[in-house]
Amino acid sequence: MKNDEILSSFLGRYPQLQGIRSALEKAAQLMIQCYSEGGKVLICGNGGSSSDSDHIAGELMKSFEIRRPIGVDLINRLTGAGGERGEYISGKLEQGFPAISLTGQTALITAIGNDIDPSLIFAQQVVVYGNPGDVIIGISCSGNSQNVVDALITARAKGMKVIGLTGESGGRIKDYCDVMIGVPGQHTGDIQELHLPVYHALCRMVENQFFGEGLM
Repeated sequence: MKNDEILSSFLGRYPQLQGIRSALEKAAQLMIQCYSEGGKVLICGNGGSSSDSDHIAGELMKSFEIRRPIGVDLINRLTGAGGERGEYISGKLEQGFPAISLTGQTALITAIGNDIDPSLIFAQQVVVYGNPGDVIIGISCSGNSQNVVDALITARAKGMKVIGLTGESGGRIKDYCDVMIGVPGQHTGDIQELHLPVYHALCRMVENQFFGEGLM
């Protein structure tokens, strides 16, 4: 299946999202370009969007819907390093796309909040993790979450590409996005319900590009 078929199938299930097709295509292409050039994706959000950040990282870091076997060279090196156990490990491990959820390190986040500024819990991590050509996905239903806005400002300063996942108004994050995916809805729950299938579609397209029929 080609990526345009994946997207058409997705929009067939969620016709209310037809208006964001172009944004989805552009966001997927930014992620594909990033990974083609050896980059990584950072993700951040608050509350339910924090869980979404972890979810996205999980879909990218291991196989989602397509098996991603490791290369022969690593298989041989694992077997050489660990013998029978190395051979077992090599049959289980998978390739992944480097992705970091900025919401998961409690000690780090609380240290930043206490020692620097609570609104900079994500921005400080972007300073350290982010490189030119990397991508950040900032998730905010309102588009106005200060810590997400600050992370996107910092990402732009670092030469990263910025994808915003938000509601239809876009809020303040739209001013800092290369691609803004604004799903229809005014209420947090309604917006969050549509964010999940949106990022599943993005993860499917990225995986398919490298491991499916969209192989580069």
